[in-house]
Amino acid sequence: MRQRIKTLTRFIVLQLSFVGLLFHTAIYAYFWFEEYYPFLRYHRNFKYYFKGHVLILGIYFVLLFFFANTYGALKVGYLKPIDVLISEFFSLLFVNIISYFQISLMANWVVKVEPIAWTMLIQTIFSAVWVFICNFCYYKAFPPRDILIVHGERPIDDIIAKFESRRDKYKIAKCINIAEGMEAVKKEVVGDYGAVVLWDISATDRNLLLKYCYSRSIRVYTMPKISDVLIKGADQLHLFDTPLYMTREYALKVEQRMAKRAVDLICSVLLLIIASPFMLITAILIKAYDGGPVLYKQIRCTQDRKEFYILKFRSMKVDAEKDGVARLAAKNDSRITPVGKFIRMTRIDELPQLINILKGDMSFIGPRPERPEIIDQYMEEMPEFSFRMKVKAGLAGYAQVYGKYNTTPYDKLKLDLTYIEQYSFWLDLKLMLLTLKILIKPESTEGVSSTQTTALKNESAQEMGERQ
Repeated sequence: MRQRIKTLTRFIVLQLSFVGLLFHTAIYAYFWFEEYYPFLRYHRNFKYYFKGHVLILGIYFVLLFFFANTYGALKVGYLKPIDVLISEFFSLLFVNIISYFQISLMANWVVKVEPIAWTMLIQTIFSAVWVFICNFCYYKAFPPRDILIVHGERPIDDIIAKFESRRDKYKIAKCINIAEGMEAVKKEVVGDYGAVVLWDISATDRNLLLKYCYSRSIRVYTMPKISDVLIKGADQLHLFDTPLYMTREYALKVEQRMAKRAVDLICSVLLLIIASPFMLITAILIKAYDGGPVLYKQIRCTQDRKEFYILKFRSMKVDAEKDGVARLAAKNDSRITPVGKFIRMTRIDELPQLINILKGDMSFIGPRPERPEIIDQYMEEMPEFSFRMKVKAGLAGYAQVYGKYNTTPYDKLKLDLTYIEQYSFWLDLKLMLLTLKILIKPESTEGVSSTQTTALKNESAQEMGERQ
């Protein structure tokens, strides 16, 4: 029964997303037949038959499907409505820009931009309405799933807050401590729940419960440990009649390093040219506000803990750390200037790091570089933090795309290790595209709250549990 519901859910989601793509393609088709094709036929003597038009619209649909899948615009019911809408906006933006240049090449001239602009506007309005309709139908058909949280001794406030932030999908029905005994937990697990969450319990107990739930077709959400992330990126070998996983010393291949460096050089030069007017205006505003230096230099660590000076537009007061103590930015931090609040929110303060990329200190994609003293602080509680320095630091990374500024250090570490263990050239390109999406999501730039400043103490308990 559960499997049948799961299959039906997936089918409905795919159908809703597919219909939406067809509508977007139909809107583009209208402007193609009414504006661009008549122009091409008159000025370039183009004459397409039925198959020619199908090819043009087919290319548009395939491109739209690719970008929608990359950005997550097809995940109706899985992502928040605003996330789906933002994903659709960026998907349509890229596809319409590509289509505009495609038509311009066909015309051998820069065609008028108004039709494609109207296409984008109408599609965006349709997206807002369609996402609302799709989510309304989805949540009416599939109400929030009741979940049971099985946890250890570590405080569970954090995971409860995460699930409660998605009340549209999950409802915490009960929490049970593994200390109540395995038999009591097993008895509770087979209750009327939509899923079970295994949160911070020992590997032995987790394995027993995972097999128990799997044998009864119960959906399970498991919090991975660092060892799980490493195994996920392992190579599967077939040397003999037993499955074997191999985790090796991480290192990029020569061709991977060359491709990654080529992308860094090309993109940093192009973006420096495009962003230069904004960088000039930002520099003037910072200087005019308090007369202090425009750029802020700070020692950070990259691959193999090599130190370098990272460049940023100064967003804090000149004497923000006059006591010499390194600390993360907090919510409503009084050290941040009015100009700094804006450039931090829009990520403009990060633009000078394009120079770091050009110099080779950083890459576009990779774990964010940390300060030496903060690394020392983290490694006191998490020696595994050094794993993330197996690769060159990046302007953006897996943890920035799928996490937040105030995501706990331990969770960021697992996200960064996921990137390291699953690295590919295409993953870098995907993360570069997704980075544009997070620029307009305010939660990705939130400061650290007062409760999160004690996160390392909480992580210590988890790390001790992981080693047991």
